[in-house]
Amino acid sequence: MRQPSVIARRVAAASVTLVVAAGAAACGPKDNDAKGAGGDSKPQKGGTLTVLNASPQEDFDPARLYTSGGGNVPSLVFRTLTTRNRESGAAGAKVVPDLATDTGRPSENATVWTYTLKKGLKYEDGTPITSADIKYGIERSFAAELSGGAPYLRDWLIGGADYQGPYKDKKGLASIETPDDLTIVFHLNKPEGEFPYLATQTQFTPVPKAKDNGTKYEEHPISSGPYKVVKNENDGERITLERNPYWSAATDAERKAYPDKIDVRSGLDSSVINQRLSASQGADAAAVTTDTNLGPAELAKVAGDKALAARVGTGHFGYTNYIAFNPKVKPFDDPKVRQAIAYAVDRSSVINAAGGSSLAEAATTYLPNQKSFGYTPYDHFPAGGSGNPAKAKELLKEAGHPNGITVTLTHSNDKNFETSPEIATALQDALKKAGITVKLQGLEDNDYRDKIHGVKTEPGFFLAHWGADWPSGGPFLAPIFDGRQIVKDGANFNTGFLDDKSVNDEIDAINKLTNLDEAAKRWGALDKKIGEQALTVPLFHPVYKRLYGSAVKNIVISDWTGVLDISQVAVK
Repeated sequence: MRQPSVIARRVAAASVTLVVAAGAAACGPKDNDAKGAGGDSKPQKGGTLTVLNASPQEDFDPARLYTSGGGNVPSLVFRTLTTRNRESGAAGAKVVPDLATDTGRPSENATVWTYTLKKGLKYEDGTPITSADIKYGIERSFAAELSGGAPYLRDWLIGGADYQGPYKDKKGLASIETPDDLTIVFHLNKPEGEFPYLATQTQFTPVPKAKDNGTKYEEHPISSGPYKVVKNENDGERITLERNPYWSAATDAERKAYPDKIDVRSGLDSSVINQRLSASQGADAAAVTTDTNLGPAELAKVAGDKALAARVGTGHFGYTNYIAFNPKVKPFDDPKVRQAIAYAVDRSSVINAAGGSSLAEAATTYLPNQKSFGYTPYDHFPAGGSGNPAKAKELLKEAGHPNGITVTLTHSNDKNFETSPEIATALQDALKKAGITVKLQGLEDNDYRDKIHGVKTEPGFFLAHWGADWPSGGPFLAPIFDGRQIVKDGANFNTGFLDDKSVNDEIDAINKLTNLDEAAKRWGALDKKIGEQALTVPLFHPVYKRLYGSAVKNIVISDWTGVLDISQVAVK
């Protein structure tokens, strides 16, 4: 997922829909990370689960969703070839089969991936799910009127870059073959060992061609999951889900489907959501949220109430907040200046500005500190907890700035505690001790995003963040540091304009690996190598704290999403 604010186009709400919700190791109170938490009784089927959210579940069409691991609410309706493992902690960062019998069978060079569907799969109307339906579901995601999903298929599939979807091109994509009703084969234009991760995206949801009514499909998408949509009001503001009678647990080892009904209510103020979950009265006792965190003031209240603290789920989503430099802008063209700033950063003050240690953890690596990403500890410019202004001054002197420098830090005015004024001010105060005078340039969020992602407008020094499309170093490092992904006309995320052949070649080499554990080690080593150039200064990784109702049982929070997985929840 890319930067959640860009759409949320890209988790943390992993929503988990990266596109809508800000989603989110280690779970904690004991962070209530074990299955069965939320009550001593064994989870039972029945009852209604209420979901209280701030952001509406807009574009409830599998073609248009940009999720991490298939999303949270979406994955109750949409099954895909593979999915995330529905386990707490690190085990949940693994990809597992869903509609398919395995996670995919690659050719020797990982340019051809073959999947076989399980037998007995059915839609909500009882008709069988076929490989042709999955092919069609993918093809319709290329249609301009259904844009919004993850971009990888357009980049990876042979012919994908020019394909305009089935409404304009009836022939379809020749690079997706369906030799029989249970087999689907993908032909890629380059090796991609992480294709099983991509196959968790909702674009891999089967869609029966006869039931496709274009942009209106989202009003009643045909379910392949345990629940079907019976009502969708005000563009996702209220969605009612009831059981799909043709879903079978025998074909779905991941979704528990305990509640009889799911009532999703969105467009609520975050403070109201937390108040309702805290009070846990009536239907709210059986309620959760997939997109609203507890803030510093609310956490202080929770800390003084043991019963309330026992209803807080803690998770970590693969996400990094950092300083970005444009080396084409002086004085950031000098590595010593960038290094000086890295040494001068006071991460303790930054974490306080982000809400405190309960909501943020210090980062010195670009990759998140989770095994699945290939996390390799390093700190090339050790600043300690409170910065190293002496070392910063020394480097500035070597760079020809014995009297310090004056620079402008661009940030968003959005109160997100990530790229917002609080973080910028903390950095301003810390850098002042090193002789670096920081002027702050705060922009409204849309203007901020347009400015930092435009090749011609990108400032020299600004705040940024990145979230994971899936828990691997690939979608984390490649968009930011692969020189071939520099976008001159459009949204560019390679903010350091790094185009290093050795880095590009290593990305290609890792992408060929189908052993994901081995690939993770290589991603970690590459992160360490790139970090030496100080094109970014990692600041912190967010921690997600979310309340759930007193009647909610079976809490599962994985390292893939970092938030409560509602496919596992029971309310009886």
